[in-house]
Amino acid sequence: MTDLSELAAAFWRVMPADPDPTETREWLEAFNSLIESGGRERATYLLRKLLDEARARRVPMPPVLNTPYCNSIALAEQPQFPGNLDIETRISALVRWNALAMVLRANRGAAELGGHIATYTSIADLFEVGFNHFFRAGQNGDAVFFQPHASPGIYARAWLEGRLTEDHLNNYRRETGGPGTGLSSYCHPYLMPDFWQFPNASMGLGPVNAIYQARFMRYLEHRGIQKTNARKVWAFVGDGEMDEPESLAGLSIAAREGLDNLIFVVNCNLQRLDGPVRGNGSLIQELEGLFSGAGWHVIKLLWGSEWDPLFARDTDNLILKRLHETVDGELQKYAATDGPFNREHFFNKDPELQALVSHLSDDDIDRLRRGGHDPMKIYAAYHQATHHKGRPTVILAQTKKGYGMGQWVQGRMGAHQQKKLEDDALLAFRDRFALPMTDADVKALKFWKPADDSPEMRYLHARRAALGGYLPARVTTAPKLPVPALDSFSRITEGSGEREESTTMGFVKILAQMLKDPIIGKQIVPIVADEARTFGMQSLFRQVAIYSPFGQLYEPEDRDELLYYKEAQDGQILEEGINEAGAISSWIAAATSYSVHGTPMLPFYIFYSIFGFQRVGDLIWQAGDCRSRGFLIGATAGRTTLSGEGLQHQDGSSQLIASTVPNCRAWDPAYGYELATIVQDGARRMLDEQEDVFYYITVMNENYAQPAMPEGVHDDILRGMYLLQKTAKAQVQLLGSGTILREAIAAADLLKADFGIAANVWSVTSWSELRRDGMACARHNRLNPSAAPRISHVAASLTKA
Repeated sequence: MTDLSELAAAFWRVMPADPDPTETREWLEAFNSLIESGGRERATYLLRKLLDEARARRVPMPPVLNTPYCNSIALAEQPQFPGNLDIETRISALVRWNALAMVLRANRGAAELGGHIATYTSIADLFEVGFNHFFRAGQNGDAVFFQPHASPGIYARAWLEGRLTEDHLNNYRRETGGPGTGLSSYCHPYLMPDFWQFPNASMGLGPVNAIYQARFMRYLEHRGIQKTNARKVWAFVGDGEMDEPESLAGLSIAAREGLDNLIFVVNCNLQRLDGPVRGNGSLIQELEGLFSGAGWHVIKLLWGSEWDPLFARDTDNLILKRLHETVDGELQKYAATDGPFNREHFFNKDPELQALVSHLSDDDIDRLRRGGHDPMKIYAAYHQATHHKGRPTVILAQTKKGYGMGQWVQGRMGAHQQKKLEDDALLAFRDRFALPMTDADVKALKFWKPADDSPEMRYLHARRAALGGYLPARVTTAPKLPVPALDSFSRITEGSGEREESTTMGFVKILAQMLKDPIIGKQIVPIVADEARTFGMQSLFRQVAIYSPFGQLYEPEDRDELLYYKEAQDGQILEEGINEAGAISSWIAAATSYSVHGTPMLPFYIFYSIFGFQRVGDLIWQAGDCRSRGFLIGATAGRTTLSGEGLQHQDGSSQLIASTVPNCRAWDPAYGYELATIVQDGARRMLDEQEDVFYYITVMNENYAQPAMPEGVHDDILRGMYLLQKTAKAQVQLLGSGTILREAIAAADLLKADFGIAANVWSVTSWSELRRDGMACARHNRLNPSAAPRISHVAASLTKA
């Protein structure tokens, strides 16, 4: 046994044979009497006092972050299931079959397409109970992060709902035929912008984004922008995915801010791609300890209804003792085998336990379900999770990978990669789920849909109608908002005169001006990862305050100062602390608000440029996938300052990395008026034109005099390059951006003074925009050889010069 397993078994090892059963019974009777007379709150209080006394007297105690390996919700506390279980079972079987058929048909034609089915079969019931009873649709409904490898089941259900066609299913994993003709492998709004709401196929990013989406809902509520208090965020996560650092990264803030609008459902089929997640331990006990320690409400959904009579008869806790001796590798083996094997290797290990199940046949033992496959148990867990107050909830749902796929897949090591089945396996699947299909239809992998007026179809549509419509579904537009004209930033465009200032300071002035705008001011979301003072943003603390869901419960040390540290429940700044992953997740939540909430917001996340793309590049790529709209500001860029911080702070690569993200527009302005022009036009494109783009802009820490905006350069600034300094009979063209532009100007002066060589100086505001333009022209000319050739902006400009 590993240390983890011993921790899981500690409940029984710390309780040896009872030396005084009478006294124990009296204590328990007294405690039960206290619950009846004083209630649970009184009992909890007394337990805490007893624990305090035990600690004071150094009494050894069992671990308090874990509970026994059984369901958290007792049978007596289980609410009545409100649906028609027979019809829901038939609907679930239909979805299972069509998901299976879709993946297998794709791989019969082209084996390299791949696909996953075992994950969906393990989570199908967890999804179906949600679809039938909990997931509310629409922009005032719930946000659901589906486990990405289970996407075939979501497509199969959408086909039954009439939202996808059979052509869609036949083009699973074939997205290149044109918009709307194929289905992406996983949840992907960039490829399916009207369907998927959240991209989460990069493991670990779904959980952290779900946490910050839930937090942003509270932010909107507290700032009076939108009512979100009735909405929930559901995140369906694989148990193997919980090993990703990002999966656990936001647990503490979710508990700290009391996000009871957040529900995690961890699909604990105990297997990852190559094998068991914790073969030599207990993953569910480990996760329970992690979430409990972080302050979450934990619901263990481990065993189906068939186990209830056994636990009721087991007054000596023999089953629980046996379970706490069983590591996950054994549980996987039990999932892959049948009733006789499970009887022999689990129950027959102990004569008393063997006797406990002696009345059960081998088939009865084979039908002992795990909790994640029992709709009644699932409903009870979801009901408690949606009604729990004060803390986020995690449901640890134990399932079997490849559930229902028989000896060929269920619980097998290679279940994750299974993409083909022989006819006997398909027929067994048909029989297992009582599908009304002929042998020929099964072998042909025919999709199956009942008649529109069948009880199943009427029920399916009625349940979704009661919950507000169908999901997943993504809204692509939001109310348009007019953006202030460029002349409203005259403080910047008119220059600084002889006063020297950095473009970072210019950005803060632009941001402050936008925050005052009567139309879009409330929609601005300033985000910073604990560097606001470094960037000169402390003036905003007093102006718009730092968001805190609890307000400010203390008097800040600098309260007597003009620019004191002000927190407020309706604060506008998201101060994330030293937490770049959290900051970019908040930015994504704000940048997708136009779609998720129907409310356009405009986030500005400012950070050390070296700690952006290089630190959280995967999350930024995800931001592109979900068609984010907003600004990323890479400050202290350019390698000309902060040398004392060391090379690790000197960024010279973020612009190159940014250029690889298709819908990211990267800019490197040198002057304040360039920055103002870029920000104003970007805001117009995002809020007024509703383009699915986001901007990355590097700003500098170097102070120098900021010139006024020259005449006639506006359009060329936005095209990526304009002539800044023209010289008669120029022999050399010098191009520069950001901090290097001033060195290009100095180089031109040196060439003229020392060598008599005249040089023009061009300010390049975006190298990547010039590249895009050049590539677009080259492609057009290649595809249209008989048409007049297009000339790139670079070529046209330099030719004129």
